[in-house]
Amino acid sequence: MKKVYFFIILLLMGCTEVPEKNLDNSKLSVVTLAGGCFWCMEAAFEALEGVEEVISGYSGGVQKNPSYEDVAYGKTDHLETVQIYYDFKKISYKEIIDFFWKQIDPTDDKGQFVDKGKQYTTAIFYDNSEEKEIAEKSKQELIESNMFDKPVVTEIRPFNTFYVAEEYHQDYYKKRSLRYNVYKTASGRDQFKEKFWKN
Repeated sequence: MKKVYFFIILLLMGCTEVPEKNLDNSKLSVVTLAGGCFWCMEAAFEALEGVEEVISGYSGGVQKNPSYEDVAYGKTDHLETVQIYYDFKKISYKEIIDFFWKQIDPTDDKGQFVDKGKQYTTAIFYDNSEEKEIAEKSKQELIESNMFDKPVVTEIRPFNTFYVAEEYHQDYYKKRSLRYNVYKTASGRDQFKEKFWKN
């Protein structure tokens, strides 16, 4: 939990760039995923047993300290992203990735559901060769399942930098639950998940 508390301190201080992670010296591991709207990703993963904290932010671009407006209007190369802090004694990296596939449309290269644009496309950002191998194997298993009649286009990319999104985006599904639920229902995400993963 130390890393999570440190993260909160960074937010309160107004820091937006997450320091380099040292997974070997922490009780918690972290994975960075882009699955379209980070509000929806945060809500889904925070309900997952073994996940201690989920932070919304931006990854994948070269511009420093991007704002939500810059990312949302496609002025940067960043994707809406979440960093998921999890207890590896309770849940594995592979289980996190397998759960990720069930939250997204991995065949959409234009965005996710009602949100279109590169900033809403999907990606798995790996920290090391082991994570890369696990993510690629999981993706191949999804492809071979023939669940989708279109190609799986989610990218598997090396992690570079994560910038924490503005405070009002954090835990948005809790802070503005009515607005969030209206958006989520209208977005088509739940209907897609129900269609492909109900069983």
